[in-house]
Amino acid sequence: MKKLLINRNKYLSHFMQVVILVSLLTFSSTLASAQYELKKDPDVIGRWDLNVEKGGKILPSWLEVQKSGYHHLIGRFTYAFGSARPISEVKVNGNRFNFSIPPQWEDGDRNMDFEFEVNGDAIKGTMVYTDGVTYSFTGVRAPLLARTKQPVWGKPVKLFNGKNTDGWHTDGQNQWIVENGILKSPHSGSNLITDKTFSDFKLHVEFRYQQGSNSGVYLRGRYEVQIIDTKSGTPEPINNQFSAVYGFLPPNQMMAKDPGQWQSYDITLVGRKVTIVANGVTVISNQVIPGITGGAFNSNEGEPGPILFQGDHGPIDFRNIVISTPVN
Repeated sequence: MKKLLINRNKYLSHFMQVVILVSLLTFSSTLASAQYELKKDPDVIGRWDLNVEKGGKILPSWLEVQKSGYHHLIGRFTYAFGSARPISEVKVNGNRFNFSIPPQWEDGDRNMDFEFEVNGDAIKGTMVYTDGVTYSFTGVRAPLLARTKQPVWGKPVKLFNGKNTDGWHTDGQNQWIVENGILKSPHSGSNLITDKTFSDFKLHVEFRYQQGSNSGVYLRGRYEVQIIDTKSGTPEPINNQFSAVYGFLPPNQMMAKDPGQWQSYDITLVGRKVTIVANGVTVISNQVIPGITGGAFNSNEGEPGPILFQGDHGPIDFRNIVISTPVN
């Protein structure tokens, strides 16, 4: 009987050890799940196409929010003009978020303050501008614009006939003229925009600027490839100089010529991926454009858009404007 009791006690001891072990494993699993839920990425992370309502106008803007380490959010913001600027911290207050950035090209010296909330793929909030006035904004999650197959390019088509501006329009009073087969903006004025819109394309364009002048080619009307007299300024391959996607992608080398010389871009845009050949040299190769640049005509990135030439920063000439689009 004594031996039987000893065996039974050993059995109960082993049984209790198993019960405790299973309980510990279950508790650990539950705790791990709870910790995972606590560390789950908030919906705000990602890229957002925004529309700011200001003074009766809709101003296209863009926001990106990223994780920095385990506990903090950072980001980038592009306003209706200027380049993407860094956000040092996106702060969380319950289900709302806020951040503040200093002015760039805006009048005034106070920060721009943003507060907003996210609901799935929609975002809405307010912006306190540098003049202290509060404006509202809404937006949606930016599309990936991923492509599943390589395009087969169709026959090149001339966008400029060398005689007049048929097929183009301006966004204000027209200062563009045609002389001797050259499309000219002799002084600062309106932007010139194609009547047609495009999704993916290959674009060839030749241009000439005077010393100190500045222009740009906007792809789909949203992504500016910078045209600027870099040779007379800062000949560095940075993201706001010649052949850069303004504020986002710098060229890998500086290929700008002297003012007064004809130069060329060959630009391929497929989804978000862009390749730029400046004066015969590939300076950006198959790189992703994160979002719209300042001066975009709208923030609807999922839609086709026009080719737009910037005309508000000094004299600029264009010629030999040719586009190819996919046939598949």
